[in-house]
Amino acid sequence: MINQIFVNLPVNDLDASKAFWSGLGFKFNPTFTDENGACLILGDTIFVMLLTKPFFESFTQKPTADPSVVVEAINALQVESREAVDKIVANGATHGVEFGRRPEDPEWMYSRTFKDPDGHNWELFYMNESEMTEE
Repeated sequence: MINQIFVNLPVNDLDASKAFWSGLGFKFNPTFTDENGACLILGDTIFVMLLTKPFFESFTQKPTADPSVVVEAINALQVESREAVDKIVANGATHGVEFGRRPEDPEWMYSRTFKDPDGHNWELFYMNESEMTEE
């Protein structure tokens, strides 16, 4: 069984990335944050290591994708309510973050999409499973 997850993402400007995520209302774990990376806390056991591109590239022999040109993943973050989605969107909007909406927004799913400063794709969503219909 998995106890925690640490997703590693390369970033061009660590300070800009930290400011972006702080603007959305998220915190960092100082124990795992230095000049090479910052540990973004998404939940009790969910973390994203925002790593400077040279440090990230030291872990692999393969080329690093440029997320402003190609989609390497869509990182979906489930929150506890529609209000929680709206709160994060409001925080981000005051810091210049642009949000989109998924084309389909059924009654049981509420979501907003955004890109971080490096172009990584993110989605915030609330899913009310009791409202799901069988199709």
